Amino acid sequence: QVQLVESGGGLAQGGRSLRLACVASGRSFESYAMGWFRQFPGKDREFVAGISWSGGHTAYADSVKGRFTIARDNAKNTVYLQMNSLKPEDTTVYYCAARTRRVYTDTAYDYSEAYDAWGQGTQVTVSS
Repeated sequence: QVQLVESGGGLAQGGRSLRLACVASGRSFESYAMGWFRQFPGKDREFVAGISWSGGHTAYADSVKGRFTIARDNAKNTVYLQMNSLKPEDTTVYYCAARTRRVYTDTAYDYSEAYDAWGQGTQVTVSS
């Protein structure tokens, strides 16, 4: 079972930046598609960004496109979410996700059912 540990959350002023990191256990990280999701109180988890196993394909929610960037470093078993131009409405818990099931295409997945491992989440709070 892959374990995912997020870090980098915290408090930021509106317009500033934060970078989230997620470190995965195991030796097969380079074969996993990875993603970031967030969940607002009382709502389902929503897609934020995804990256294919090679890093060659990415996907973003419209609400973060142009502000957030997902990247991965396979040598460090780490996926990042660079969040720029933060807004108060970005305030919530962010989750890292991994698709560890075998994939046959180099795809960035944008739905939660594609992923089978989840981190514990990290809180991001943006002040106005």
